[in-house]
Amino acid sequence: MADQPQVSEKEARAVAEEARESGWQKPSFAKELYLGRFRLDLVHPHPRPTAEDSARAEKFLTRLREYCETLDPAVIEREGRIPDSYVKGLAELGCFGIKIPEEYGGLGLTQVAYNQALMLVGSVHSTLSVLLSAHQSIGVPEPLKLAGTPEQKARFLPRCAKGAVSAFLLTEPDVGSDPARLATSAVPTDDGAAYELDGVKLWTTNGVVAELLVVMARVPKTEGHPGGVTAFVVEADAPGITVERRNEFMGLRGIENGVTRFHRVRVPKENVVGGEGKGLRIALATLNTGRLSVPAACAGAAKWSLKIAREWSAERVQWGKPVAKHEAVSNKISFIAATAYALESVVELSGHMADEGRNDIRIEAALAKLWASEMSYLVADELIQIRGGRGYETAASLAARGERAVPAEQLLRDLRINRIFEGSTEIMHLLIAREAVDAHLAAAGDLADAEADGRRKARAAVKASGFYAKWLPQLVAGKGQVPTTFREFGPLAAHLRYVERTARKLARSTFYGMARWQAALEQRQGFLSRIVDIGAELFAMSATCVRAEMQRQTDSREGGSAYELADAFCRQARLRVERLFDALWDNTDALDRRITRRALDGAYTWLEAGVLDPSEGTGPWIGDWRKGETDTENVARRYLPSTR
Repeated sequence: MADQPQVSEKEARAVAEEARESGWQKPSFAKELYLGRFRLDLVHPHPRPTAEDSARAEKFLTRLREYCETLDPAVIEREGRIPDSYVKGLAELGCFGIKIPEEYGGLGLTQVAYNQALMLVGSVHSTLSVLLSAHQSIGVPEPLKLAGTPEQKARFLPRCAKGAVSAFLLTEPDVGSDPARLATSAVPTDDGAAYELDGVKLWTTNGVVAELLVVMARVPKTEGHPGGVTAFVVEADAPGITVERRNEFMGLRGIENGVTRFHRVRVPKENVVGGEGKGLRIALATLNTGRLSVPAACAGAAKWSLKIAREWSAERVQWGKPVAKHEAVSNKISFIAATAYALESVVELSGHMADEGRNDIRIEAALAKLWASEMSYLVADELIQIRGGRGYETAASLAARGERAVPAEQLLRDLRINRIFEGSTEIMHLLIAREAVDAHLAAAGDLADAEADGRRKARAAVKASGFYAKWLPQLVAGKGQVPTTFREFGPLAAHLRYVERTARKLARSTFYGMARWQAALEQRQGFLSRIVDIGAELFAMSATCVRAEMQRQTDSREGGSAYELADAFCRQARLRVERLFDALWDNTDALDRRITRRALDGAYTWLEAGVLDPSEGTGPWIGDWRKGETDTENVARRYLPSTR
């Protein structure tokens, strides 16, 4: 196996920048929003599917719903596995090929229909949506659709559509979001017909049961080989592949996630996807739409939370009246209802935009993933609070006492991972911030380069002044200051005017940050995170208002209710936005950095006295990780009751 590459922060950033898609061939609503331009025309009127697409999707979803009603989620939670019969049933319905074109044996449905399917199966048990999304959103189908050859598509997509589970393998024990340090190697064979893979991959969702793998490995740069991180389609039963263990987590108890080792695994050169050195670019392109599976699952969870909160708070009586009539609880129900509507609105708009293909949605998809994963977790937490002790108690325990088996605590455990995988909240902030300030970095040039000398910075300042002389005056006034603007939205018009005004304020704030910190702006992650979060709220407000207006035009009864929910959400979101703006300049970021440095220097170790750390004990259940023990089976036996 190749040694872990030793790279500097600058080199790591260069690798990430090279993989990033830098051009903008299509318009982007969110990109414009961060530049202070509210391009409502890019999302309104709300995109709609064709009648044929709607009919095909409805037929499939009806069959899927009927099948899901026969499944018992308690079995998955109790046994920590999805029964083979459940997987077989999903495969027979075509669930493993929802987005795979019909010519390759798939259903050929839209991203919108796919999102709806994930919401539906996820409402049975979260791991069902993870199984399907890990297979289809980031597994073999999506990379091949984007960059595969006709021969590769013909070989692999029909298998995937029939139920051959696939997985995406990028993460390694020492590599998460820093691909520059990827250690898994793919060395060309002497005859040039294949590559030999060596390395270890961690947290391989679906990897324990997969038939096909997409593996990211580093090809050495040699004569005739440009080298770099490269994507390979690998048969999971190839000689030299070992699934060393099946990992277990706080949630998603049926997930087939493990540790996979490659030892001299021969992969034909025909299995390279997109060419050598294109792996990271393919991975990022895959995630542009692949990330939408996360907000789809989050929206489904929020919709279920509303149902449970409504039913429970109406029947539970305290102090002579249902708890829903106590303001402390009604505030929570309003938040859940409004946020559930907004989450579904973001998913629907993003899905339709992905299907239409006329907009670049890399920022929208990232914002949807970031915002949905954070907000749905808050929704689930409020649901537990509303249900009190019954929210904290497991469904199995409730059932044993003769009560309704509501898995509220399971929902919270299952949702928690969404803030981590497919790009943690912190990484998503940085990724989106990079795109949001792209125009500023291009204008600033060497001003944003910490290593540029004074002469280069002076020339860059002249160039930047020309850009900002034209751009800044556009941020002074806009449609948001005209009371009659967006009047077709009725009572929601005021919220859209707020979005327009606030987008300009957001752009000005970004400029102030750029002017103040220049090259050091990228280190001001607290500032950039708040900039991103403000944009996320504005995007959600826009999606919510546009969807409510579409519903009003198509269904007056439903539209009236939608307007109420959209109004409530926008009012709640505006309060969050104002708090974020205040925190841009009034925060504890500098103090936090100092406290962290002091903590790492050991200044506060006295505070840690009086407690025990079980992970550092000497009992037989402790893995000797301090000695770097690599026999995973022996280590596992010490702390797990059984090793699968």
